[in-house]
Amino acid sequence: MVSVSSMVVLFLQGPPGVFARTIADSLEKAGASTRRVNLCAGDWIGWHDRRCTSYRGSLRNWPNWLRAYCLDQKITHIVYYADRVPYHVAAAEVGAELGITCLTFENGYLRPDWITLEHCGMSAHSRFPDDPELIMKVGSSLPDIDRQALYKYPFINEAVNEVTYNMSNVIFALSYPRYVRDKLYHPLIDYLSNIPRFSLAKSRNRHAHHVIDDIIATGLPYYVFPLQLQSDYQLRYNSQYDHIADAAEEVIKSFAENAPAAARLVFKVHPLDNGMEPWGRILRTLAKKYRVKKRVVLVDGGNLNRLLEHAAGSLTINSTTGLHALRANCPTKVLGIALYDIAGLTCQNPLDDFWRNPTMPDQDLLDALERLLAASIQVKGCFYTKEGREAAADMMAERMIADTVNLPQAFCEMPPRLQKAQARGIATTFSEQLERRGKTERWTHVWRG
Repeated sequence: MVSVSSMVVLFLQGPPGVFARTIADSLEKAGASTRRVNLCAGDWIGWHDRRCTSYRGSLRNWPNWLRAYCLDQKITHIVYYADRVPYHVAAAEVGAELGITCLTFENGYLRPDWITLEHCGMSAHSRFPDDPELIMKVGSSLPDIDRQALYKYPFINEAVNEVTYNMSNVIFALSYPRYVRDKLYHPLIDYLSNIPRFSLAKSRNRHAHHVIDDIIATGLPYYVFPLQLQSDYQLRYNSQYDHIADAAEEVIKSFAENAPAAARLVFKVHPLDNGMEPWGRILRTLAKKYRVKKRVVLVDGGNLNRLLEHAAGSLTINSTTGLHALRANCPTKVLGIALYDIAGLTCQNPLDDFWRNPTMPDQDLLDALERLLAASIQVKGCFYTKEGREAAADMMAERMIADTVNLPQAFCEMPPRLQKAQARGIATTFSEQLERRGKTERWTHVWRG
Protein backbone atom coordinates (compact mmCIF):
# COMPACT_ATOMS: atom_id res chain seq x y z
CA MET A 1 0.00 0.00 0.00
CA VAL A 2 1.34 3.43 -1.00
CA SER A 3 1.26 6.21 1.61
CA VAL A 4 -0.91 9.19 0.71
CA SER A 5 2.12 11.50 0.51
CA SER A 6 3.69 9.16 -2.06
CA MET A 7 0.56 8.88 -4.22
CA VAL A 8 0.82 10.46 -7.67
CA VAL A 9 -2.55 9.95 -9.33
CA LEU A 10 -2.93 10.44 -13.08
CA PHE A 11 -6.41 11.26 -14.37
CA LEU A 12 -7.34 10.58 -17.97
CA GLN A 13 -10.76 11.31 -19.43
CA GLY A 14 -13.74 11.66 -17.12
CA PRO A 15 -17.43 12.27 -17.76
CA PRO A 16 -18.10 15.65 -19.42
CA GLY A 17 -17.76 18.36 -16.81
CA VAL A 18 -15.60 18.82 -13.72
CA PHE A 19 -16.18 15.57 -11.84
CA ALA A 20 -12.67 14.15 -12.41
CA ARG A 21 -11.14 17.44 -11.26
CA THR A 22 -13.29 17.30 -8.13
CA ILE A 23 -11.86 13.87 -7.23
CA ALA A 24 -8.34 15.20 -7.80
CA ASP A 25 -9.02 18.18 -5.52
CA SER A 26 -10.22 15.81 -2.78
CA LEU A 27 -7.05 13.73 -3.14
CA GLU A 28 -4.83 16.81 -2.98
CA LYS A 29 -6.57 18.02 0.19
CA ALA A 30 -5.68 14.66 1.75
CA GLY A 31 -2.01 15.04 0.78
CA ALA A 32 -1.74 13.19 -2.56
CA SER A 33 -0.36 14.64 -5.81
CA THR A 34 -2.43 14.56 -9.00
CA ARG A 35 -1.79 14.89 -12.72
CA ARG A 36 -4.01 15.11 -15.78
CA VAL A 37 -3.45 14.38 -19.46
CA ASN A 38 -5.81 16.21 -21.80
CA LEU A 39 -6.46 14.40 -25.06
CA CYS A 40 -8.92 16.80 -26.69
CA ALA A 41 -10.46 20.26 -26.48
CA GLY A 42 -13.37 19.00 -24.35
CA ASP A 43 -10.88 17.68 -21.79
CA TRP A 44 -9.08 21.04 -21.70
CA ILE A 45 -12.29 23.03 -21.19
CA GLY A 46 -13.22 20.86 -18.20
CA TRP A 47 -9.77 21.01 -16.60
CA HIS A 48 -6.73 23.14 -17.41
CA ASP A 49 -4.41 24.07 -14.56
CA ARG A 50 -0.83 23.42 -13.40
CA ARG A 51 -1.52 19.70 -13.15
CA CYS A 52 -2.41 19.29 -16.82
CA THR A 53 -0.39 18.11 -19.81
CA SER A 54 -1.71 17.78 -23.35
CA TYR A 55 -1.11 14.79 -25.60
CA ARG A 56 -1.43 15.61 -29.30
CA GLY A 57 0.13 12.50 -30.82
CA SER A 58 -1.51 9.55 -32.57
CA LEU A 59 -3.66 6.90 -30.93
CA ARG A 60 -1.18 4.25 -32.10
CA ASN A 61 1.74 5.97 -30.33
CA TRP A 62 -0.25 6.75 -27.19
CA PRO A 63 0.97 3.70 -25.15
CA ASN A 64 4.63 4.61 -25.76
CA TRP A 65 4.12 8.23 -24.76
CA LEU A 66 2.07 7.28 -21.69
CA ARG A 67 4.67 4.74 -20.54
CA ALA A 68 7.40 7.38 -20.63
CA TYR A 69 5.18 9.94 -18.92
CA CYS A 70 4.27 7.57 -16.07
CA LEU A 71 7.93 6.73 -15.47
CA ASP A 72 8.98 10.39 -15.55
CA GLN A 73 6.21 11.54 -13.19
CA LYS A 74 6.47 8.49 -10.90
CA ILE A 75 2.76 7.75 -11.34
CA THR A 76 1.30 5.34 -8.75
CA HIS A 77 -2.36 5.35 -9.86
CA ILE A 78 -4.23 5.89 -13.14
CA VAL A 79 -7.92 6.81 -13.01
CA TYR A 80 -10.27 6.91 -16.01
CA TYR A 81 -13.96 6.94 -16.91
CA ALA A 82 -15.27 4.32 -19.38
CA ASP A 83 -12.63 1.61 -19.42
CA ARG A 84 -13.08 0.41 -23.01
CA VAL A 85 -12.38 3.75 -24.65
CA PRO A 86 -9.22 2.92 -26.67
CA TYR A 87 -7.03 5.43 -24.82
CA HIS A 88 -8.05 3.84 -21.51
CA VAL A 89 -7.59 0.28 -22.74
CA ALA A 90 -4.00 1.19 -23.54
CA ALA A 91 -3.61 2.90 -20.15
CA ALA A 92 -4.75 -0.24 -18.31
CA GLU A 93 -2.16 -2.29 -20.19
CA VAL A 94 0.61 0.22 -19.50
CA GLY A 95 -0.43 0.33 -15.86
CA ALA A 96 -0.30 -3.46 -15.55
CA GLU A 97 3.15 -3.49 -17.17
CA LEU A 98 4.55 -0.85 -14.78
CA GLY A 99 2.81 -2.06 -11.61
CA ILE A 100 0.55 1.00 -11.43
CA THR A 101 -2.85 0.72 -9.76
CA CYS A 102 -5.57 1.36 -12.35
CA LEU A 103 -9.06 2.44 -11.30
CA THR A 104 -12.08 3.00 -13.51
CA PHE A 105 -15.42 4.61 -12.78
CA GLU A 106 -18.81 4.75 -14.50
CA ASN A 107 -22.50 5.24 -13.82
CA GLY A 108 -23.53 3.02 -10.94
CA TYR A 109 -25.21 -0.37 -11.00
CA LEU A 110 -27.57 0.68 -8.20
CA ARG A 111 -28.83 3.88 -9.81
CA PRO A 112 -30.00 6.46 -9.05
CA ASP A 113 -27.44 8.13 -6.79
CA TRP A 114 -24.61 5.62 -7.30
CA ILE A 115 -21.30 5.62 -9.15
CA THR A 116 -19.20 2.54 -9.87
CA LEU A 117 -15.51 2.55 -8.88
CA GLU A 118 -13.56 -0.61 -9.71
CA HIS A 119 -10.04 -1.86 -10.06
CA CYS A 120 -8.78 -2.23 -13.66
CA GLY A 121 -11.97 -2.49 -15.70
CA MET A 122 -15.66 -3.34 -15.98
CA SER A 123 -17.81 -6.02 -17.64
CA ALA A 124 -15.38 -8.40 -19.39
CA HIS A 125 -12.46 -6.84 -17.50
CA SER A 126 -14.18 -6.55 -14.12
CA ARG A 127 -12.43 -8.17 -11.16
CA PHE A 128 -15.73 -8.50 -9.31
CA PRO A 129 -16.41 -12.20 -8.54
CA ASP A 130 -18.93 -14.30 -10.45
CA ASP A 131 -18.99 -17.17 -7.92
CA PRO A 132 -22.54 -17.30 -6.50
CA GLU A 133 -21.41 -19.13 -3.34
CA LEU A 134 -18.82 -16.46 -2.54
CA ILE A 135 -21.27 -13.66 -3.31
CA MET A 136 -23.92 -15.21 -1.08
CA LYS A 137 -21.45 -15.85 1.75
CA VAL A 138 -19.92 -12.37 1.78
CA GLY A 139 -22.88 -10.28 0.64
CA SER A 140 -25.52 -11.70 2.98
CA SER A 141 -23.49 -10.55 6.02
CA LEU A 142 -23.17 -6.94 4.81
CA PRO A 143 -25.44 -4.11 5.99
CA ASP A 144 -28.61 -2.94 4.28
CA ILE A 145 -28.19 -0.62 1.29
CA ASP A 146 -29.03 3.03 1.63
CA ARG A 147 -31.58 3.35 -1.17
CA GLN A 148 -32.76 6.84 -0.27
CA ALA A 149 -32.50 9.16 -3.27
CA LEU A 150 -30.41 12.14 -2.16
CA TYR A 151 -29.55 13.85 -5.44
CA LYS A 152 -32.13 14.82 -8.03
CA TYR A 153 -31.08 13.67 -11.50
CA PRO A 154 -30.46 16.90 -13.45
CA PHE A 155 -30.86 15.80 -17.06
CA ILE A 156 -30.38 19.35 -18.34
CA ASN A 157 -27.01 19.59 -16.52
CA GLU A 158 -25.85 16.34 -18.08
CA ALA A 159 -27.09 17.37 -21.52
CA VAL A 160 -25.33 20.76 -21.40
CA ASN A 161 -22.06 19.18 -20.30
CA GLU A 162 -22.33 16.45 -22.94
CA VAL A 163 -23.05 18.86 -25.80
CA THR A 164 -20.37 21.32 -24.69
CA TYR A 165 -17.76 18.58 -24.47
CA ASN A 166 -18.44 16.89 -27.79
CA MET A 167 -19.10 20.02 -29.84
CA SER A 168 -15.87 21.54 -28.49
CA ASN A 169 -14.05 18.57 -29.96
CA VAL A 170 -15.63 19.34 -33.32
CA ILE A 171 -15.21 23.14 -33.30
CA PHE A 172 -11.67 23.10 -31.90
CA ALA A 173 -10.51 19.91 -33.59
CA LEU A 174 -7.36 21.57 -34.91
CA SER A 175 -6.09 22.11 -31.36
CA TYR A 176 -5.80 18.33 -30.99
CA PRO A 177 -5.57 17.30 -34.64
CA ARG A 178 -4.78 13.62 -34.10
CA TYR A 179 -7.35 12.94 -31.38
CA VAL A 180 -9.65 10.02 -32.23
CA ARG A 181 -13.21 10.62 -31.07
CA ASP A 182 -14.86 7.44 -29.89
CA LYS A 183 -18.33 8.52 -31.00
CA LEU A 184 -20.45 6.27 -33.17
CA TYR A 185 -22.32 9.20 -34.73
CA HIS A 186 -20.91 12.60 -35.57
CA PRO A 187 -21.88 14.81 -32.57
CA LEU A 188 -23.66 17.42 -34.70
CA ILE A 189 -26.01 14.96 -36.40
CA ASP A 190 -26.43 13.04 -33.13
CA TYR A 191 -27.74 16.09 -31.28
CA LEU A 192 -29.82 17.47 -34.15
CA SER A 193 -31.55 14.11 -34.55
CA ASN A 194 -32.77 14.35 -30.96
CA ILE A 195 -34.86 17.46 -31.61
CA PRO A 196 -37.81 15.70 -33.32
CA ARG A 197 -37.54 12.87 -30.78
CA PHE A 198 -37.92 15.25 -27.84
CA SER A 199 -40.68 17.26 -29.50
CA LEU A 200 -42.83 14.14 -29.95
CA ALA A 201 -41.96 12.49 -26.63
CA LYS A 202 -45.31 13.13 -24.93
CA SER A 203 -47.37 11.71 -27.78
CA ARG A 204 -45.08 8.69 -28.09
CA ASN A 205 -45.43 8.03 -24.38
CA ARG A 206 -49.22 8.24 -24.49
CA HIS A 207 -49.34 5.76 -27.34
CA ALA A 208 -46.82 3.46 -25.63
CA HIS A 209 -48.88 3.36 -22.42
CA HIS A 210 -51.88 2.16 -24.43
CA VAL A 211 -49.80 -0.47 -26.22
CA ILE A 212 -48.40 -1.75 -22.90
CA ASP A 213 -51.91 -1.88 -21.41
CA ASP A 214 -53.09 -3.95 -24.39
CA ILE A 215 -50.10 -6.34 -24.17
CA ILE A 216 -50.71 -7.01 -20.48
CA ALA A 217 -54.52 -7.20 -20.83
CA THR A 218 -54.36 -10.12 -23.28
CA GLY A 219 -53.00 -12.36 -20.53
CA LEU A 220 -50.78 -14.04 -23.12
CA PRO A 221 -47.10 -14.66 -22.30
CA TYR A 222 -44.61 -12.12 -23.61
CA TYR A 223 -40.86 -11.51 -23.44
CA VAL A 224 -39.24 -8.07 -23.23
CA PHE A 225 -36.05 -6.99 -24.98
CA PRO A 226 -35.15 -3.42 -23.90
CA LEU A 227 -32.96 -1.94 -26.62
CA GLN A 228 -29.70 -0.24 -25.69
CA LEU A 229 -28.32 2.81 -27.42
CA GLN A 230 -26.49 1.78 -30.56
CA SER A 231 -23.76 4.22 -29.54
CA ASP A 232 -23.31 2.59 -26.10
CA TYR A 233 -19.64 1.70 -25.78
CA GLN A 234 -20.55 -1.25 -23.54
CA LEU A 235 -22.46 -2.68 -26.50
CA ARG A 236 -19.60 -2.00 -28.91
CA TYR A 237 -16.79 -3.28 -26.70
CA ASN A 238 -18.38 -5.81 -24.35
CA SER A 239 -20.52 -7.79 -26.74
CA GLN A 240 -20.05 -9.85 -29.87
CA TYR A 241 -22.52 -7.74 -31.87
CA ASP A 242 -21.62 -4.96 -34.31
CA HIS A 243 -25.21 -3.76 -34.28
CA ILE A 244 -28.19 -4.34 -31.99
CA ALA A 245 -30.00 -5.64 -35.08
CA ASP A 246 -27.58 -8.61 -35.07
CA ALA A 247 -28.73 -9.47 -31.55
CA ALA A 248 -32.36 -8.81 -32.48
CA GLU A 249 -32.13 -11.22 -35.41
CA GLU A 250 -30.60 -13.92 -33.21
CA VAL A 251 -33.40 -13.44 -30.67
CA ILE A 252 -36.24 -13.29 -33.21
CA LYS A 253 -35.01 -16.43 -35.00
CA SER A 254 -34.78 -18.34 -31.72
CA PHE A 255 -38.17 -17.00 -30.60
CA ALA A 256 -39.82 -18.07 -33.88
CA GLU A 257 -38.42 -21.59 -33.61
CA ASN A 258 -38.76 -22.25 -29.88
CA ALA A 259 -41.19 -19.96 -28.06
CA PRO A 260 -44.81 -20.95 -27.28
CA ALA A 261 -47.07 -20.21 -30.24
CA ALA A 262 -49.18 -17.73 -28.27
CA ALA A 263 -46.20 -15.76 -26.95
CA ARG A 264 -45.22 -12.23 -28.01
CA LEU A 265 -41.79 -10.63 -28.22
CA VAL A 266 -41.73 -6.97 -27.15
CA PHE A 267 -38.85 -4.66 -28.06
CA LYS A 268 -38.69 -1.38 -26.15
CA VAL A 269 -36.77 1.62 -27.51
CA HIS A 270 -34.27 3.23 -25.13
CA PRO A 271 -35.69 6.50 -23.72
CA LEU A 272 -32.59 8.44 -24.92
CA ASP A 273 -32.49 6.90 -28.40
CA ASN A 274 -31.71 9.60 -30.96
CA GLY A 275 -33.86 8.10 -33.71
CA MET A 276 -30.91 7.47 -36.04
CA GLU A 277 -31.54 3.75 -36.27
CA PRO A 278 -34.89 2.83 -37.93
CA TRP A 279 -36.00 0.32 -35.29
CA GLY A 280 -39.50 -0.07 -36.72
CA ARG A 281 -38.19 -0.99 -40.16
CA ILE A 282 -35.41 -3.18 -38.73
CA LEU A 283 -37.76 -5.23 -36.58
CA ARG A 284 -40.49 -5.49 -39.24
CA THR A 285 -37.91 -6.79 -41.71
CA LEU A 286 -36.55 -9.37 -39.28
CA ALA A 287 -39.98 -10.47 -38.03
CA LYS A 288 -41.19 -10.92 -41.60
CA LYS A 289 -38.07 -12.92 -42.45
CA TYR A 290 -38.81 -15.43 -39.65
CA ARG A 291 -42.61 -15.35 -40.15
CA VAL A 292 -43.51 -13.89 -36.76
CA LYS A 293 -44.56 -10.41 -37.91
CA LYS A 294 -47.79 -10.46 -35.87
CA ARG A 295 -45.97 -11.66 -32.74
CA VAL A 296 -43.24 -9.01 -32.58
CA VAL A 297 -44.16 -5.66 -31.00
CA LEU A 298 -42.19 -2.41 -30.79
CA VAL A 299 -42.86 -0.05 -27.87
CA ASP A 300 -41.41 3.46 -27.99
CA GLY A 301 -41.98 4.98 -24.56
CA GLY A 302 -43.93 3.99 -21.47
CA ASN A 303 -42.85 2.34 -18.24
CA LEU A 304 -40.31 -0.47 -18.57
CA ASN A 305 -40.78 -1.70 -14.99
CA ARG A 306 -44.49 -2.24 -15.60
CA LEU A 307 -43.67 -4.34 -18.66
CA LEU A 308 -41.15 -6.39 -16.69
CA GLU A 309 -43.51 -7.05 -13.78
CA HIS A 310 -45.88 -9.01 -16.04
CA ALA A 311 -43.36 -10.52 -18.48
CA ALA A 312 -42.59 -14.22 -18.89
CA GLY A 313 -38.95 -13.26 -19.37
CA SER A 314 -36.55 -10.55 -20.48
CA LEU A 315 -33.44 -10.39 -22.64
CA THR A 316 -30.58 -7.94 -22.74
CA ILE A 317 -27.19 -7.62 -24.35
CA ASN A 318 -25.52 -6.14 -21.26
CA SER A 319 -27.68 -3.24 -20.11
CA THR A 320 -28.32 -2.41 -16.45
CA THR A 321 -31.98 -2.99 -17.33
CA GLY A 322 -31.08 -6.62 -16.69
CA LEU A 323 -30.81 -5.74 -12.99
CA HIS A 324 -34.23 -4.05 -13.15
CA ALA A 325 -35.64 -7.28 -14.59
CA LEU A 326 -34.06 -9.37 -11.84
CA ARG A 327 -35.50 -7.05 -9.19
CA ALA A 328 -38.92 -7.57 -10.78
CA ASN A 329 -38.35 -11.34 -10.38
CA CYS A 330 -38.35 -11.68 -14.16
CA PRO A 331 -36.30 -14.52 -15.73
CA THR A 332 -33.47 -12.87 -17.65
CA LYS A 333 -31.16 -13.98 -20.46
CA VAL A 334 -27.92 -12.03 -21.03
CA LEU A 335 -26.56 -12.15 -24.58
CA GLY A 336 -23.29 -10.22 -24.10
CA ILE A 337 -20.97 -9.79 -21.12
CA ALA A 338 -22.47 -8.34 -17.93
CA LEU A 339 -21.29 -8.28 -14.33
CA TYR A 340 -24.61 -9.65 -13.05
CA ASP A 341 -24.69 -12.61 -15.48
CA ILE A 342 -24.26 -15.11 -12.66
CA ALA A 343 -25.56 -18.65 -12.20
CA GLY A 344 -28.61 -18.53 -9.97
CA LEU A 345 -29.55 -15.03 -11.14
CA THR A 346 -29.68 -15.09 -14.93
CA CYS A 347 -30.56 -17.95 -17.25
CA GLN A 348 -27.39 -19.90 -18.06
CA ASN A 349 -29.08 -22.24 -20.56
CA PRO A 350 -28.79 -21.69 -24.32
CA LEU A 351 -31.09 -19.07 -25.82
CA ASP A 352 -33.22 -21.71 -27.55
CA ASP A 353 -34.08 -23.23 -24.14
CA PHE A 354 -34.91 -19.90 -22.52
CA TRP A 355 -38.37 -19.50 -24.03
CA ARG A 356 -39.89 -22.64 -22.51
CA ASN A 357 -37.53 -23.22 -19.57
CA PRO A 358 -36.62 -19.86 -18.08
CA THR A 359 -34.92 -19.91 -14.68
CA MET A 360 -36.25 -17.70 -11.93
CA PRO A 361 -33.73 -15.37 -10.26
CA ASP A 362 -32.77 -16.26 -6.70
CA GLN A 363 -33.84 -13.16 -4.78
CA ASP A 364 -31.59 -13.95 -1.82
CA LEU A 365 -28.62 -14.13 -4.16
CA LEU A 366 -29.69 -10.87 -5.82
CA ASP A 367 -29.88 -9.19 -2.41
CA ALA A 368 -26.41 -10.50 -1.52
CA LEU A 369 -25.03 -9.32 -4.87
CA GLU A 370 -26.38 -5.81 -4.43
CA ARG A 371 -25.11 -5.60 -0.84
CA LEU A 372 -21.64 -6.64 -2.01
CA LEU A 373 -21.78 -4.19 -4.92
CA ALA A 374 -22.73 -1.33 -2.59
CA ALA A 375 -19.99 -2.16 -0.10
CA SER A 376 -17.17 -2.76 -2.57
CA ILE A 377 -17.52 -0.96 -5.92
CA GLN A 378 -20.39 1.52 -5.51
CA VAL A 379 -20.15 5.07 -4.21
CA LYS A 380 -23.10 7.26 -3.30
CA GLY A 381 -23.19 10.42 -5.40
CA CYS A 382 -23.90 12.07 -8.74
CA PHE A 383 -21.80 13.51 -11.59
CA TYR A 384 -23.93 16.57 -12.29
CA THR A 385 -24.98 18.19 -9.01
CA LYS A 386 -22.55 20.06 -6.75
CA GLU A 387 -23.61 18.17 -3.61
CA GLY A 388 -23.60 14.76 -5.29
CA ARG A 389 -20.31 15.45 -7.04
CA GLU A 390 -18.50 16.50 -3.87
CA ALA A 391 -19.91 13.62 -1.80
CA ALA A 392 -18.86 11.04 -4.40
CA ALA A 393 -15.44 12.62 -4.94
CA ASP A 394 -14.65 12.61 -1.21
CA MET A 395 -15.69 8.98 -0.85
CA MET A 396 -13.75 7.89 -3.95
CA ALA A 397 -10.64 9.70 -2.71
CA GLU A 398 -11.04 8.05 0.70
CA ARG A 399 -11.27 4.58 -0.86
CA MET A 400 -8.28 5.19 -3.12
CA ILE A 401 -6.12 6.35 -0.22
CA ALA A 402 -7.21 3.49 2.04
CA ASP A 403 -6.89 1.00 -0.85
CA THR A 404 -10.35 -0.40 -0.14
CA VAL A 405 -11.76 -0.41 -3.70
CA ASN A 406 -13.26 -3.87 -4.39
CA LEU A 407 -13.16 -4.68 -0.68
CA PRO A 408 -14.46 -6.64 1.12
CA GLN A 409 -13.64 -9.82 -0.87
CA ALA A 410 -14.81 -8.52 -4.24
CA PHE A 411 -11.52 -8.69 -6.12
CA CYS A 412 -10.35 -11.56 -8.31
CA GLU A 413 -6.74 -11.72 -9.48
CA MET A 414 -7.92 -12.59 -12.99
CA PRO A 415 -11.07 -11.09 -14.56
CA PRO A 416 -13.57 -13.98 -14.27
CA ARG A 417 -15.54 -12.96 -17.39
CA LEU A 418 -12.60 -12.33 -19.70
CA GLN A 419 -12.32 -15.87 -21.04
CA LYS A 420 -16.00 -15.88 -22.01
CA ALA A 421 -15.52 -12.59 -23.85
CA GLN A 422 -12.50 -13.89 -25.75
CA ALA A 423 -14.36 -17.09 -26.68
CA ARG A 424 -17.06 -14.92 -28.28
CA GLY A 425 -14.52 -13.06 -30.38
CA ILE A 426 -14.76 -9.79 -28.47
CA ALA A 427 -11.70 -7.55 -28.82
CA THR A 428 -10.21 -7.36 -25.33
CA THR A 429 -6.80 -5.72 -25.93
CA PHE A 430 -5.66 -2.37 -27.28
CA SER A 431 -4.04 -3.95 -30.34
CA GLU A 432 -7.20 -5.94 -31.13
CA GLN A 433 -9.40 -2.85 -30.81
CA LEU A 434 -7.01 -0.85 -33.00
CA GLU A 435 -6.99 -3.57 -35.65
CA ARG A 436 -10.78 -3.92 -35.78
CA ARG A 437 -11.66 -0.31 -35.25
CA GLY A 438 -12.40 0.80 -38.78
CA LYS A 439 -14.60 3.85 -39.25
CA THR A 440 -16.69 4.37 -36.12
CA GLU A 441 -18.00 7.91 -36.51
CA ARG A 442 -20.88 8.31 -38.98
CA TRP A 443 -23.24 10.98 -40.26
CA THR A 444 -26.02 8.49 -40.98
CA HIS A 445 -27.56 5.45 -39.37
CA VAL A 446 -25.40 2.38 -38.90
CA TRP A 447 -27.72 -0.46 -39.88
CA ARG A 448 -27.36 -1.48 -43.50
CA GLY A 449 -30.00 -4.18 -43.64
